[in-house]
Amino acid sequence: MTGETDLSPARLRQARMAIAAVFCTHGAVTGSFATRIPWIQDHAQLGAGTLGLALAFPALGAAVAMPLAGRINHRFGARTALRRLLVLWTLSLILPSLAPNLATLCFALFVYGATAGMADVAMNALGVETENRLGRSIMSSLHGMWSVGALVGSAAGTLAAHAGADARLHHLIAALALTAAGLVAARGVLDLHSAADAQAPPHFALPPRSALLIGAIGFCAVFAEGASMDWSAVYLRDVLDTDAGLAAACTTAFALTMALARLVGDRVVDRFGAVRTVRASGVLATAGGVLVVVAGNPAVAIAGFGLIGLGIAVVVPLAFAAAARSGPAPAQAIAGVATITYTSGLIAPSAIGAVADATSLVVSFGLVTLLAFALVVGAAVLRQKPVAAGAAPVDRDEPAAIRP
Repeated sequence: MTGETDLSPARLRQARMAIAAVFCTHGAVTGSFATRIPWIQDHAQLGAGTLGLALAFPALGAAVAMPLAGRINHRFGARTALRRLLVLWTLSLILPSLAPNLATLCFALFVYGATAGMADVAMNALGVETENRLGRSIMSSLHGMWSVGALVGSAAGTLAAHAGADARLHHLIAALALTAAGLVAARGVLDLHSAADAQAPPHFALPPRSALLIGAIGFCAVFAEGASMDWSAVYLRDVLDTDAGLAAACTTAFALTMALARLVGDRVVDRFGAVRTVRASGVLATAGGVLVVVAGNPAVAIAGFGLIGLGIAVVVPLAFAAAARSGPAPAQAIAGVATITYTSGLIAPSAIGAVADATSLVVSFGLVTLLAFALVVGAAVLRQKPVAAGAAPVDRDEPAAIRP
């Protein structure tokens, strides 16, 4: 991509801070929504089964709409595309709480997911472009900022729920505040455009072949994440007979472990390279899965879930970065990987439940352990050799200490 000529260290630092704020804003929308799902369920008068059906629609909307992000990026340029898509995403937070029944909620969540997915692709593509120009890893910390935003949004939503606030009012205020924050943040990102002779991406396209194996690595990590987030508390309660407070604390600890690992993950990637980092991450996640499966007490299980979170934290950011460098159409490749990972997040909770119904939760997390080990086996697919703007080819898998 072409665009700004001012790539001074000060300008690049500003761009990095701006895209980090965008990631934080995106995460805050998700956190704001998730905490008010019980209110939305009651408002739409849904049972557990129909709510589960409705909650499949965000992933469906994202999978359908994400391929469009590359076309929008090409037409408007990275900064304008990001600003417009981010506004659509933040304002879509208003819709689910307005839905009075299942049909309208499914439609609202489809739109919510579609705008989330397109904004996700746009900000990850711009994050990779910023990383290329900086010449060092930033994708892990960007995803860490997303986690921080999700935690902030969740905290605000928890306070609103505790105060008995109407979710329609809460989400209206949150959407307007996050829209303003997103617009301010996006002003500072890099203003990049496709080359004049670049061919426009198709409106819809299957993930490019180069993205499939990379997406498979992301699939394994997101499956372990979804399983742990949704089932860790249940595991402690049902398998290890712990009280509700300790079980809930396990889920919170898992989320915090992931956020902290992502915030510091760039230093590890720069030191050891993407492939070595993911192999080591897979070893940690596999060890965590083993601890969960063999745990005889809550402390061992909590340690196991913590290791899973630590192990998978940087995998998805590195998968997006590798996808962007895997071919001539970064946004399309990122959309392909994002579609695969969104699908994994969709099926993981239900797959864990199905295996648990047929066997046990212990067996379910045996499956998670096998998928974690797949990260060790498949890490090499993240090895890419991009060319940064105006620079000689650099192997991004080489540790920073031995790069030329």
